[in-house]
Amino acid sequence: MEILAVIPARGGSKSIPRKNIRPLLGKPLIAWVIGEAKRSKRLTRIIVSTDAPEIAAVARSYGAEVPFLRPPELAQDLSTDVEFLLHALDWLKAEERYEPEIVLRLPPTAPLCTAARIDEGIEKLLRMPEADAVRPITEVSKHPYKMWKIASDPRWLEPFLARELTGFPGGHDLPRQLFPKVYMQSGAMDVIRLRTLRELRSTSGKKLAFFFMDGRESINIDDELDFEMAEFFMRRRLREKETS
Repeated sequence: MEILAVIPARGGSKSIPRKNIRPLLGKPLIAWVIGEAKRSKRLTRIIVSTDAPEIAAVARSYGAEVPFLRPPELAQDLSTDVEFLLHALDWLKAEERYEPEIVLRLPPTAPLCTAARIDEGIEKLLRMPEADAVRPITEVSKHPYKMWKIASDPRWLEPFLARELTGFPGGHDLPRQLFPKVYMQSGAMDVIRLRTLRELRSTSGKKLAFFFMDGRESINIDDELDFEMAEFFMRRRLREKETS
C-alpha cells in the first residue's frame, strides 16, 4: 500500500518570515517533521510542496523529495489544503503514474509530532474502512462557553455563543466542569483517503475519525510565542532522551 506524506511549506509566511526554514534548536523547522516522517514505519514516500527554491533545497538536504515547485497561485494566504494536495496528486499521476491510497498532510509547523503519532494516525484509518479521514485532537484549555465577543454597541461584551446554542444561561459564570468536553484538532496532521480528496474535495470527508494527542505534541507554530514554546518542549524532549 502506498502512503504518501505531503509536507506543505510555502515561502510567504507573514507572521514569522521564512518560518519553515527558521532554525529551531539549530535545525530548520522543516527538518524536524522530515526526520520524523522518515522514521515512520508506515509512510512509503515523503514529498515537500513548496513554491520557494530555498525551501526546496533545504528539504532535499534533509532527505525529502521535492519533485516540483508549487504554482504561486496555490501558495497564497487563502490557498486551501485541498488545492495544494490535489495539485501534488495530479502532478505525480501525470508525470510518474504514481497514485497513493492514503495521503498525509504533515505541516512543518508542528515540529513535536513524532513518527509514532504519524503511524498511529495511519493505523487508525486502516482499522476503520468506513472512515474518510483521521485527525488528532486535544482537549481545549479554554472552554468556548466562557468566550466573549464585542457587541454591536462596541462599549460592551456579549457571550460568543448564545444561550440558544449552549443551553446554559450565564455560562461564563459557571464552572467549566458543568460543560460538555470540547476538543480541537491539533493541526499536526491529516490522514486522508485518496477518494476523500478526489471525490469529496475535502481533507475531512463526511466520517472523520480521531485519536488523542498530548497538548505539548500538538503545538502549532503561528507566532513567536508558539516558536518559544516549541523550543522549550523540544529542548526538554532531547534532554530526556539523553538521560534515558
